[in-house]
Amino acid sequence: MRSQHPLFFITVICMALFVKGCGGTTQVLSEESFPELLAPSRAFHAVVIFTPDFSNYVASPSTKTKLSIGSAQENIMRKTFAALFDTVDFFDSEDKIEQSPDIIIYPSVVEAQIAVPSQNYLNVYEIWIKYNLRLTDIEGNLIDNWFMPVYGKTSDSFMLQKEKAVGSATRAALRDIGAKLSLDFYRIPAVERHLREKSGSS
Repeated sequence: MRSQHPLFFITVICMALFVKGCGGTTQVLSEESFPELLAPSRAFHAVVIFTPDFSNYVASPSTKTKLSIGSAQENIMRKTFAALFDTVDFFDSEDKIEQSPDIIIYPSVVEAQIAVPSQNYLNVYEIWIKYNLRLTDIEGNLIDNWFMPVYGKTSDSFMLQKEKAVGSATRAALRDIGAKLSLDFYRIPAVERHLREKSGSS
């Protein structure tokens, strides 16, 4: 489905995170507010491929912790890419692409890590998630493999159960996705060069 998007936006997204610890599985539901973009979207057509593995991803940053973040990370990326491009299509397979976009984006998770107060000597829980965005043209030629780390932490661990603390840190890391993409995507040298060439040929 193709959609057109306004120049500026503020969006509120509900993210369901499932944090599995020693005491079972806890659902953490939150409403996250994303800041208004400072620049208009650019007049390009993008396709983003969310594979089933990505959309259903469960991170295992430690042997005792599992984070079901697939739907949340997909929703955040949908909102962000919808603001970065005038036109964007989302599919679960490249076989469904019907028109020729300017760029195709394949997000994937490389790894996730966790640090708890007993490990980092701080009174906080920390989460790191490393993403790879494989960027190609319609012919499948590689534009770039862009690695994007995101980070989140609790303000402190005092009076927080582990599951709630890990959920809070994970939500902060996922919010970082929107910030990193909004600030850095068009600064990727290979992306800037590719889209400049597309503009010149249009």
